[in-house]
Amino acid sequence: VQLQASGGGLVQPGGSLRLSCAASGRIFRRNIMGWYRQAPGKRRELVAIMADAGDTNYADSVKGRFTISRDNAKNTVDLQMNSLEPEDTAVYFCNLRHIAGSEYWGRGTLVTVSS
Repeated sequence: VQLQASGGGLVQPGGSLRLSCAASGRIFRRNIMGWYRQAPGKRRELVAIMADAGDTNYADSVKGRFTISRDNAKNTVDLQMNSLEPEDTAVYFCNLRHIAGSEYWGRGTLVTVSS
């Protein structure tokens, strides 16, 4: 399984960005796709994930600002990020985890929130 992410970049505080991730390869129907991030000097943390059935989980820090969505038929997952803050600056990683246990990561895309 390969994950290809896109959409990172530089944005001013209060701005918006949309991250997209496409998965390819042998993907089982029961899976969870989503986004994690890692800021400089910090551990990787969950941002938002969404199961194939539609259940979602968001980090408290992004609730109300970020929205995750997915297309099961296309094996894609998007992250709409609004009201971005400097604290959102990080490398964002796309993730796919099969319910059966195997897990895959994309290469990461940098999001920088700065004036």
